[in-house]
Amino acid sequence: MKNLPKKLPILLAAIFVATLLAAPQAHATEITGAITFAGGATFDTNSLATATQVIAWSNTRVVSSDGDFGGIAPNTSVAMAIPWIFNPSTATPGMWSVGGFTFDLSSSTVVEQDSHFLLITGVGTITGNGFDPTAGSWSFSTQAPGSKGIFSFSASSDAVPDGGMTLTLLGATLAGLELIRRKVRSS
Repeated sequence: MKNLPKKLPILLAAIFVATLLAAPQAHATEITGAITFAGGATFDTNSLATATQVIAWSNTRVVSSDGDFGGIAPNTSVAMAIPWIFNPSTATPGMWSVGGFTFDLSSSTVVEQDSHFLLITGVGTITGNGFDPTAGSWSFSTQAPGSKGIFSFSASSDAVPDGGMTLTLLGATLAGLELIRRKVRSS
């Protein structure tokens, strides 16, 4: 019993750590899955090499979907934002909307652009259907001249890390334990 006061801070710290580790964590309900589209696009110039924006979309439809997008049937019409200025990169709210989901494009990068091929990737946020806003990625590609303006692109979402809160709590707990250990040793 005589050593109990010296060991009490360590015991309390151990209980605190166990409580933190066992406590239920709040989890966001983020969107998971992928969805792909196809359709036609009209650019601001007659050459892909010099195009800077899409000024019209035609016959944009869902090709495939899975995960939380799985309830959206193939051939469902997709609403696309116009114009879409990709060079220079311009944020585009409502880049696409379908089945109650909306993708807001934050930024994009032209990966490859010449007279025969255009590839653009980007990132943004997907919202809708009661899910928490979820980071998503965007990829757009088209071929010319044989495609006659037909484009294909895909969008997908990935879960977002918790921003480091779990690691911050763990670090603070370990630092607290070290301070308690040093205090107990010096007593």
